[in-house]
Amino acid sequence: MHLIADTGSLRALCERLAASRYITVDTEFMRDTTFWPRLCLVQVASSDEAAAIDTLAPDIDLAPLFALMRDPGVLKVFHAARQDIEIFYHLDGRVPSPVFDTQVAAMVCGFGDQVGYEKLVAKLARASIDKTQRFTDWARRPLTRRMHEYAISDVTHLRVVYEKIAARLERDGRAGWLAEEMGTLTDPATYRLDPADAWLRVKTRLRKPRQLAVLREVTAWRETEAQRRDVPRNRVLRDEALNEIAAQEPGTREELWNLRSLGRGHVGKNSADALLAIVAEVRAAAPSTYPKERKPPPAANHAGPSADLLKVLLKLRCEENDVAQKLVASADDIEAIARDDMAEVRALRGWRREIFGEDALALKHGRIALGIEDGNIRVIGNAG
Repeated sequence: MHLIADTGSLRALCERLAASRYITVDTEFMRDTTFWPRLCLVQVASSDEAAAIDTLAPDIDLAPLFALMRDPGVLKVFHAARQDIEIFYHLDGRVPSPVFDTQVAAMVCGFGDQVGYEKLVAKLARASIDKTQRFTDWARRPLTRRMHEYAISDVTHLRVVYEKIAARLERDGRAGWLAEEMGTLTDPATYRLDPADAWLRVKTRLRKPRQLAVLREVTAWRETEAQRRDVPRNRVLRDEALNEIAAQEPGTREELWNLRSLGRGHVGKNSADALLAIVAEVRAAAPSTYPKERKPPPAANHAGPSADLLKVLLKLRCEENDVAQKLVASADDIEAIARDDMAEVRALRGWRREIFGEDALALKHGRIALGIEDGNIRVIGNAG
């Protein structure tokens, strides 16, 4: 257990780790006041070595670490990998690969939806996690011994968790179930932040095409500004303000500053002029460039009864197959299947269709039914 704080030591560590079949990886970062996460520490472990890399050490070159993360011969094991991978992608421009995420794998093995690391460590490694360091300022230097021990324990316990889950996947023949999820995790498109698409993540009740076009463009401006200034999005404009600008389409500074969610003190003249120019450009643009009108969601009773039955079936099939419900189908997937037999959802493809999707369609069309036998819910009939 040691701290790496110079390039030479890092290079030597990565050369040793490159001989391993797999390594466990975790990161500590700060993101409270920035858009991009500030990487403070990277913890890595092989079967016989563990180390913490001080990424804030003066003049340290992380190139050997990035090369190790891309080494196709070394499996990188994370727990809840998405944020960690996002950090490496932002710093290196490439995604670590191959990757194994113990949280997703645990869902495949029936440990529940988004099972926490602490629960897995307790169940599989028979150990406990020191919670006192969870909200530590990882940018603080020097690191205390307790901080160091806490950080290292994340990757040493992860070795045991990984080996036991991997063995269970092999035993149950479910390694292939994990492949699709890992493919998404290692796809660079998962981590590209295109400002033009940022509006799709904003909750809105706006429906008209021109309003949606304004929302799209002002959200893209906010995304670009937040990245340029390296500040959280809400430090530039809150979602509420984006929606109000799109709804009201202000034409002057005063109209903009008089919006309930904005104010002269929050949006300066330069930003105000940029936003007003965006609104004017959208108003002058051809309607064919606007997003399509959003239709109100169907009435609750349109798919309600079918969706309710499908949720019961999902629970039943997931319990029988010892797999997390969230991994098989989301609430939106259920609603989509209830409305459309050809819905473009994962639950109607691959292994998910085998354990749930086919029966979901059969239940919807009355080829099977749900009944109660000996106090338990059972499927009645044959899907075929």
